[in-house]
Amino acid sequence: MATNNRRMSGKKGAQVGSGGQRRKGLEGKGPTPPAEMRKGHKKNRVANAKARQTARRPAPRGRAGRSSSELVVGRNPVVEALREGVPASTLYVQQFIDNDERVREALQLAADRGGINLMEAPRPELDRMTNGLNHQGLVLQVPPYEYAHPEDLASAAYDDGEDPLIVALDGVTDPRNLGAVVRSVSAFGGHGVVVPERRAAGMTAGAWKTSAGTAARTPVARATNLTRALEAYKKQGIVVVGLAADGEAEIGDLEALEGPVVIVVGSEGKGLSRLVGETCDFRVRIPMPGGAESLNAGVAAGVVLYEAARRRG
Repeated sequence: MATNNRRMSGKKGAQVGSGGQRRKGLEGKGPTPPAEMRKGHKKNRVANAKARQTARRPAPRGRAGRSSSELVVGRNPVVEALREGVPASTLYVQQFIDNDERVREALQLAADRGGINLMEAPRPELDRMTNGLNHQGLVLQVPPYEYAHPEDLASAAYDDGEDPLIVALDGVTDPRNLGAVVRSVSAFGGHGVVVPERRAAGMTAGAWKTSAGTAARTPVARATNLTRALEAYKKQGIVVVGLAADGEAEIGDLEALEGPVVIVVGSEGKGLSRLVGETCDFRVRIPMPGGAESLNAGVAAGVVLYEAARRRG
């Protein structure tokens, strides 16, 4: 009889108290990930090799007219950058990453946009790429920004039969302010923005996000020397107007806004540098009845651009 009992206990079949494991096994596991993300797939091996090569390669050095590439690090920043249309070349995803909602959205956004390489990389490689930052398994590579030349902005305006309307930034170091200025220039029909090559904000992912996509159609030029760039504009017959709290006139009284003009905006607090201020044909102020001492670059540029657009309209 004992032998029979042992035979009965060895029979196959569902066991009592399985905890719903068979039911869980039948549940879907979500959409099939791209080939680059599937372990063992040929494209996955190629992607991993490329990721290792990229991680070991030194960061490209910037050159005239071109910035260096940038990395957006972390799940929320990557998703936000992809939502805002920030240009991207590669999305790096950590191997065996916890596939939460943000990871899935990042992969979906990258796939929907097209042209973005998906690379799976082990965590140590991502740690090296980001210099140990908390990347949370997601890293987005933003390609170098192609800057225009200051002369290109005026030439493009004249080619369209329009008087140039350009904003130059002097000492503005916050990329979000640059993005806001680009957005205002686009909104009021301007022809571009000029920034100095040194000690100034550049077209980073933060600037792209703040511009709300308008950076794709509004050129940003980089000047080796801002004073010389303004002098070159003056030789072309373009009036250079600087914004200053102690300006001799108010913007509403400046007829120069009706013609070819470059509006120079300084940093909040410091204003225009001495050499740039001396180069300006006019120094004007924005009346502020509320008593504020100054406006940030994005707001100040928007006010003057609106006045210029109103006069030209």
